[in-house]
Amino acid sequence: MNTEAVAHFTARLTFETDPSDVRAAQVAGTPLVLVDSRSAESWAQGHVAGALHLPTREIAARARDLVPADADVVTYCWGPGCNGGTRAALEFARLGYRVREMIGGFEYWAREGLPLVGAERAADPLTTVVGAGCAC
Repeated sequence: MNTEAVAHFTARLTFETDPSDVRAAQVAGTPLVLVDSRSAESWAQGHVAGALHLPTREIAARARDLVPADADVVTYCWGPGCNGGTRAALEFARLGYRVREMIGGFEYWAREGLPLVGAERAADPLTTVVGAGCAC
């Protein structure tokens, strides 16, 4: 067994999730607070259904008023070319929250055809089988 690799991938799965897993948790009624850390302008163009808008620069000042201390928090930003979700997760971790980052961010949520507010976008057939997960 490659213990270094096991530790690495275990840590990634502990601190990262993906759009299909977040959606499955929502559908199952698993309590989590999904935080969109993008700007007000980006939020207004469309966001993940059920998300809370809390830009990264406001997390330290506002999180305790908006997010229960015992919440499971999942952060996201624009997409894989952006580290905003990582920065937001770091801010929540500094405040003592259990937090994971949704890899792929808003971009992959939309590309997978998952529920959006304020935007309409068809699922991208290159990222998902419409109506089914990747079964990974």
